[in-house]
Amino acid sequence: MKHLPPDRKVTHWSLKMSNFTTTVTEFLLMGFSDTCELQILYSLLFFLTYSAGLMGNVLIVIVTTFDRRLHTPMYFFLRNLSIVDACFISITVPQASINSLVNNRVISVPGCAAQIFLVTFIGYVEFTLLTVMAHDRYVAICQPLLYPVIMSPRVCMQMTLTCLFAGLLYASFHTGYTFRLSFCRSNVINQFFCDIPSLLKISCSETFSNMLYLLVSSLVTGVGCFIFITASYISIFSTVLKFPVKEDQKKAFSTCVPHIIVVSLFVISVYYVYLKPPSDSGSLKDIILSIFYCVVPPFMNPIIYSLRNKQIKEAARIVMKGKFLLRNKI
Repeated sequence: MKHLPPDRKVTHWSLKMSNFTTTVTEFLLMGFSDTCELQILYSLLFFLTYSAGLMGNVLIVIVTTFDRRLHTPMYFFLRNLSIVDACFISITVPQASINSLVNNRVISVPGCAAQIFLVTFIGYVEFTLLTVMAHDRYVAICQPLLYPVIMSPRVCMQMTLTCLFAGLLYASFHTGYTFRLSFCRSNVINQFFCDIPSLLKISCSETFSNMLYLLVSSLVTGVGCFIFITASYISIFSTVLKFPVKEDQKKAFSTCVPHIIVVSLFVISVYYVYLKPPSDSGSLKDIILSIFYCVVPPFMNPIIYSLRNKQIKEAARIVMKGKFLLRNKI
């Protein structure tokens, strides 16, 4: 079948006929602009954002791995968060930048399914890791004498594996349940990457159960984690305010504030993407909200943690100077 030019204002279809029904075998992602110059500009901006976010997260992984002073539960979870962020920002941004440059917005059904699975999986793991990090800060500040026991290396590894396993189950269920639907109305996804809400809008099947399961699971996970994080920080702040030395209070707050900023940014963006009122047509607002969900948090996390953490900045300077190997030998 002859393919239509991707820049024409028509729906791109790749169809197969069966019992007088049509089934989509390819999807067409939404572009940032119909103007060639703006497409190139947005592509470059996305590439710069991706490069900065990737380098920042990789740098945190390197410094927390090679600097022995950072071999603590707090930096263990920070390293895992950086790995997750590097994967998160790599799932959507590179392909969106390339698609904008070459003006090709087609994605296959298996490719769309893979993207949805990875976005859902990594997003779930990131949120649960942020929750575990709140628990780590609670134990470190409110139960310092028991900290080595409660947050032992074995326990930290078990918590991380639990986040990964739960994320696999969560993503597998929602991906499989989404692609049991039929897509025969249109293959135009009003988003620059494949996500579940956008696919539900173009399905010709009954999607009430999908929307219900997505809403309930998001609320259970999101509200549950948010309540746990909030309770942890209420206990942390009540304990910190009792510290007799102001310097100790500042030190404790300096380790908590970055985490609060990261959690708030992630929760707000996810709320707008998955729990906002449904819309029948795509808009620039939908794309911007999705950018805040899947691009901004992975890009901002290294900046927030590195700018407010003296140990990270010092370790980064050592790495940049190539002295971390010498320090470890000493």
